[in-house]
Amino acid sequence: MFTIKLKPWDERKNKEDYVDEIIKDIYRRTADVKDASVFAMAPPMIMGYGTSNGFEMYVQDRLGRDILDLYGYTQAFIGALNQRPEIGAAFSSFNPNYPQWKVEVDAAKAKRAGISPADILSTLSGYYGGQYVSDINRFSKIYYVMIQADPKYRLDTESLDKVFVRGGNGDMAPLSQFVTLTRTYGSESLSRFNMYQAIAVNGVAADGYSSGDAIRAIAEVAAETLPQGYGYEFGGITREESDSSNTTIIIFGICTLMIYLILSAMYESFLIPLAVIISVPCGLMGSFLFAKIMGLDNDIYLQTGLIMLIGLLAKTAILLIEYASERRKSGMSLAQSAVSAAKARLRPILMTALTMIFGMIPLVFSSGVGANGNSSLGTGAVGGMIVGTLALLFLVPSLFIIFQFIEEKFKPMQFEKSKDWAIQAELEENKN
Repeated sequence: MFTIKLKPWDERKNKEDYVDEIIKDIYRRTADVKDASVFAMAPPMIMGYGTSNGFEMYVQDRLGRDILDLYGYTQAFIGALNQRPEIGAAFSSFNPNYPQWKVEVDAAKAKRAGISPADILSTLSGYYGGQYVSDINRFSKIYYVMIQADPKYRLDTESLDKVFVRGGNGDMAPLSQFVTLTRTYGSESLSRFNMYQAIAVNGVAADGYSSGDAIRAIAEVAAETLPQGYGYEFGGITREESDSSNTTIIIFGICTLMIYLILSAMYESFLIPLAVIISVPCGLMGSFLFAKIMGLDNDIYLQTGLIMLIGLLAKTAILLIEYASERRKSGMSLAQSAVSAAKARLRPILMTALTMIFGMIPLVFSSGVGANGNSSLGTGAVGGMIVGTLALLFLVPSLFIIFQFIEEKFKPMQFEKSKDWAIQAELEENKN
């Protein structure tokens, strides 16, 4: 395993010097290596959640079958994953053919010598694998005391003749009298995830696809390839993302309902707030359009920009509806009140939108540390403000006319006495 530290950002100004491009270059340079499996990965975005960037998951054997069966299904699962366009690479470091020694203790011979098999295995483990035995205090610090044979005394099976264990009568006997070693093959380590025997699988999403797309692809492939009794669970930051994504729709639904109820109380209508609720998502199309043009993923930075954008667009729609409602109550026609509100709010809306757009442009073209996050946040906000502002100026008045017309069908409008002499004159002229 090699840990590669890249040069500072100011020395990597070209696109081919970015982390993703360097990883691709490593794969290109090692493509002709047939005697090894080479994997290159970036460190995790949040330290402590896994060992690499990308997704982390575990294929589980929930029936307690042989490890080779689990390995076979995992390899088939990985092969199917790599065929999906959403997956850039999927792999597992698990190997069931790791060279090993099988240790067999002659319990009968050990008993005749007055030696416990546990003492034999403990001695073998200490001399060959290392073992903690005590602590010592030196120079105001605590040091561990470990025992282990020098490397030259544990190179081959003949070294067992020189490692001794104390018998019941106090005599020392070599381990070779009680231990038989057999060369075999097996897994280097066995792991469990949530109590089930499991094999870890890592990977990254392909260019142009988000981690959410990769999670959905994994679920679809697992349903197609894993038989009954085998399943999977996510680990690390992928587990957190999967758990949180399941509640995103519910949270947004509850928030939308609360906003609708608040607007209904403010406008004293159940139809007029729909003009705000329907218009805001139409304005968000600009964020995804600009993100697609810039080749950005729908990540947490873009979603943060969307939350900010929803507030700004909703405020614009609410003000348009408020101004149109006041003019309608003053006696204007539906079309006149909608157009008049749009004209009255045009300059403040454009000032707000342009201030937001020009303020976010440096983020769109940012470079260096955190450039991806800044670009995603800025691009989503700028695209949403441009398209959303234009859409709201034409869409909200039209929706107001539609829903206000339906509202007045069931509840006739009670016109207020206007203090505007121009409107009063117009009303008197219409009466005449």
